Amino acid sequence: MRSSPETAVLVDDVVKTFGDVTALSGISFSVPKGTVLGVLGPNGAGKTTTVSILSTLQRPDFGRAFVAGFDVVEQAADVRRSIMLTGQYAALDETLTGRENLHLFGRLMGLSRNDSRARAQQLLEAFDLVHAGNRRVGGYSGGMRRRIDIACGLVTRPEVVFLDEPTTGLDPRSRQSVWSLVQALKDEGITVLLTTQYLEEADILSDNIIVIDKGTVIAEGTADQLKERTGGTYCEVVPLNPTQLPKIQALLADLYPADAPLPEIGTDADRISIPATDGPATLSEVLRRLDIENIQLADVALRRPSLDDVFLALTGHGSTKAVTP
Repeated sequence: MRSSPETAVLVDDVVKTFGDVTALSGISFSVPKGTVLGVLGPNGAGKTTTVSILSTLQRPDFGRAFVAGFDVVEQAADVRRSIMLTGQYAALDETLTGRENLHLFGRLMGLSRNDSRARAQQLLEAFDLVHAGNRRVGGYSGGMRRRIDIACGLVTRPEVVFLDEPTTGLDPRSRQSVWSLVQALKDEGITVLLTTQYLEEADILSDNIIVIDKGTVIAEGTADQLKERTGGTYCEVVPLNPTQLPKIQALLADLYPADAPLPEIGTDADRISIPATDGPATLSEVLRRLDIENIQLADVALRRPSLDDVFLALTGHGSTKAVTP
């Protein structure tokens, strides 16, 4: 299989083992040019191994992979010239200033002394780091380190950017800053492969998402398509008095699917969910019935499944991280 001109990344039946451990067991997917692919999966699913193979840091045992049209094994040098890789921790010289790090990367990438200095200034301005450009990176905050790290990878324009859990350990403000950078990369037509355990991050940034578990792709689609796999819109009812939940469920019983038993209400439950097949009309009917019975509510709303619901349903893992906007 060969990569087409419209495809930035192509992975075809790739297998990778480490001794008795199979990290990837026939993983396959593709990423169109100029898009953001979110890669979700629990710890140990194979996300970082996938990125390592695509960035030529490891070789696959079986299968083929192409990045920017180049084979990651046979044309590894061409792949490396076409990509940028940012891991969970910034790969910077903390004894140098931000400007000096950018200048160093420019020289390593073959830019002349003057061009490297000019590019460093451009990137400091683009990443809102002019005020910190002459400070040692060792004194930067986590968000500033991540921004200068990504800036160093953009000294020369890559075709594909690999961001391997880039917001790990960042505070909400710094995380938002990285999100803005990802959007800026996409706006420039750069393809981004983003591995993350932050589900909202994938939801907000990705054009398409794949879910990896046990070394293979178990689901693929847009965020909306994946959410539909766990069911459509539902009406969530939260009474002020949770002991009324059985009564509420009985009042709304005919709104549940006729061919399925009513879901059990746990002893510590504080809400119930009813399929909202008619959308707002279902919500109106729920409110009408509960108002007649004078049942007071803490909250009632139409909701859609979150990526958290999707992830849990697909993998059975609950190890993903919540994001505070």
